[in-house]
Amino acid sequence: MSIEILSWNTNSLRKRFNDGYLQWFLDEKPDIFCVQETKATEDQLKETLKGFDDYYTYFASSTKTPGYSGVAIFTRIQPVKVEDSFKDGNYKDEGRILKAEFDEFTLLNIYFPSGAGLAEKLEHKFEFYEHFLDETKLMQTQGNNVIICGDFNIAHHPIDLVNPDQAAKKPGFLPKEQAFLDRLIENGYMDTFRMFNQEGGNYTWWAYGYNSREKNLGMRLDHFFATENLKNKIKSAYIRPEITGSDHCPIGVKIQL
Repeated sequence: MSIEILSWNTNSLRKRFNDGYLQWFLDEKPDIFCVQETKATEDQLKETLKGFDDYYTYFASSTKTPGYSGVAIFTRIQPVKVEDSFKDGNYKDEGRILKAEFDEFTLLNIYFPSGAGLAEKLEHKFEFYEHFLDETKLMQTQGNNVIICGDFNIAHHPIDLVNPDQAAKKPGFLPKEQAFLDRLIENGYMDTFRMFNQEGGNYTWWAYGYNSREKNLGMRLDHFFATENLKNKIKSAYIRPEITGSDHCPIGVKIQL
């Protein structure tokens, strides 16, 4: 069975839909579509979105800060179970996590904190990543087939962004943040994009303004990671910079199970 999974930080799902930026998805109809930053409740999304009748839909919205964060999964394959927090129950009120368990794999769709701004926000990001790494380590040691996607809000290596020396002083490329992704790989996970592409200039986020996108002055903040037991089943991993609308672009993987 061949499965295509796409992930996109839409920076407001309803706005992207209303402005016509989701037509590509409605035309292509991937098997699973993971969204971050929906910025809406389940009721608001269901009222707005049209053309998704072929999909089972799952949403997690922020009750802590309404209109902020939010994640969604649209899937043609019905999950066995879907949860909106880590096993420890943390962050359920932030609308950052959807964990979908399928017969042959588990999918984590996550919108990670950015850590920008106040020092407390950066500390929150560090704490979130510690909980995340605990979760992923447990899943890997249990031998599960795990796929993780989303806006990680971290570029891993200098090849993943413009001006790495300057960026290393700010959230998104701090040495401690890079180390989180090192630890994820040490826990038995692979950066699927780097399995197929070792070139620079491949970014998933560009700042609004200053023609950043046109000049390709960006960062690779969005990722698909997968457990090593899926290595021979991942057939491709890619970035879709031609799809516009958000400050992020979609990313995807194709898997043969």
